[in-house]
Amino acid sequence: MGVSGSGKSTLGRLLAGRLHVPFAEGDDFHPAANIAKMAAGQPLDDADREPWLTSLAAYVGDATRAGRSVVISSSALKRAYRDRFRSAGPGVWFLYLELDREVARARVARRAGHFMPVALLESQYAALEPLGGDEAGLTVHADTAADIVLARAQAAIAGFEARG
Repeated sequence: MGVSGSGKSTLGRLLAGRLHVPFAEGDDFHPAANIAKMAAGQPLDDADREPWLTSLAAYVGDATRAGRSVVISSSALKRAYRDRFRSAGPGVWFLYLELDREVARARVARRAGHFMPVALLESQYAALEPLGGDEAGLTVHADTAADIVLARAQAAIAGFEARG
């Protein structure tokens, strides 16, 4: 989880590879209207996010019922969104990729071929509710080397699974 440019997709794919589980790109769950709205520089509101959240929660629920682990990249900006995913699959764990605004702006500005414009970053930071201490997961700074992030995530996931 994290704002645009935090490395969710890149690290998610790497983590899924290390864990030998499927990876799902959270952006792929957005309806076309949401993608068009964001591409036009308009932030999504909770009503816009509803079908996206419903689709992601269904995916989590399906994986849980099938006994499969998966890695999903998702902004999951608000605790209410994360609670919804946890309700769909009680074993949900979050890796929060914390990132400074300036670094996020620079990363998003350098990206080619993505619908999310730099102008929408402020709306993401405004909505962001960082991972709470009582939420299953780990917070790491997104500027940390990928191998370190992955090693920390794997160790934290193993500890979470051992408790669960």
